Amino acid sequence: MLAATAQAQEAAAPAAAAEPAAAAEVATESAAAPAAIAAVAPGLMLPSYTEVVLTPDAEASSKQLREGDVVLMHSVFDVMHNGVIVIPKGTPARGTVTWRTGKGAFGKSAKMEITFNDLTMPNGQKLNLAGKHRQEGQGNTGAAVGAAVAVGVFGAFVTGKSAIIPVGQQLSARTADALPYVIPAGAKIVPTATLAPAVTPAAAPAAPAAEPAAATTPTGG
Repeated sequence: MLAATAQAQEAAAPAAAAEPAAAAEVATESAAAPAAIAAVAPGLMLPSYTEVVLTPDAEASSKQLREGDVVLMHSVFDVMHNGVIVIPKGTPARGTVTWRTGKGAFGKSAKMEITFNDLTMPNGQKLNLAGKHRQEGQGNTGAAVGAAVAVGVFGAFVTGKSAIIPVGQQLSARTADALPYVIPAGAKIVPTATLAPAVTPAAAPAAPAAEPAAATTPTGG
């Protein structure tokens, strides 16, 4: 009888020991849950109408481009929000030539307008853009007028220049929609204060020292 009781106690002991371990494991998981939620940080949003600076992948010229042609571009700078990079530099973008005029006589310059279409984010998501850029060729209007005055109709042979957007020229686009994002685990967060050098207020000019009152010597009446 005593042997049976001892065996029952031995069987119950491991189960009793397992219960605190299981409870500790549940507590650990519960403690880790807020940290995971904080890392995901839902609800972060890059506002619409945020500036994105673009430049063409190759020279865009009115000499080759026509209305409806697509111009491939990419972002020049990182776009940051809450201290993290939301749109990295080099992000591909597209624009479309929506208006164009050719160069003409008497120094008339060509003109070209590009409407910004969208960005392709690293995860493949498309982000619509807003805004347009108009480029005008560097014309010879002054030279054409001078030629017309000097030689009459021969001024008509002086033509303007094509509208050219070289690689590296910065074009200002805007995000058309708000962009939700999360902060990746382990991302380096740059405090806003470090993004621009601190401006030291100028010291106030020292007040001029008061001049001592002139001594007076009483005189007899």
